[in-house]
Amino acid sequence: MTARETRRVFTIPNMLTTLRILLVPAFIWAYLRRPGGLPVLILAISALTDLLDGKIARRFNQVSDLGKLLDPIADKLTQGAMLGCLLTRFPHFWIPFGLMIVREAFVGITSLLAIKKSGHVEGAEMHGKVATVLLYGMALSHLLFYNMPGSLSDALIAVTTVAMGISFALYAKKNLGIMRQAQDS
Repeated sequence: MTARETRRVFTIPNMLTTLRILLVPAFIWAYLRRPGGLPVLILAISALTDLLDGKIARRFNQVSDLGKLLDPIADKLTQGAMLGCLLTRFPHFWIPFGLMIVREAFVGITSLLAIKKSGHVEGAEMHGKVATVLLYGMALSHLLFYNMPGSLSDALIAVTTVAMGISFALYAKKNLGIMRQAQDS
């Protein structure tokens, strides 16, 4: 892929990612209005566009640096909205919400520093995708089963939080390694 190709802005994947960002306030509004069907539908559309933007980008050679930066931003805005809204009903959501804030601050800063040192924008890793799928699954299950028993809610929160923690550690190790390697060269 050439430098020009990675600098493209107006691609279908980037438009889908922008749509995901625009769905965040719609989700918050729908959730505050009435938890249930509409917020689930909005999250389902968001998840579908997340799946499609990556597939389209790879299949039709539309991977771009902008997309690599916007995609995780759209993910984190959506995840923050989900967790923040569900925190109003399920108090233990503060655990993955707090971890997400710490993780994203640390990984975001170290990613930017790694990009600055290496000149290369890295895409998402499989462990990050697994943590994201678990997070969406946990949130959707809590939206669909709004009166979920506390023990089941706590178990789902625990599994998701462990996956997020593992992903945090792996991204931190990778970013710090890139920064060290670039510094040594």
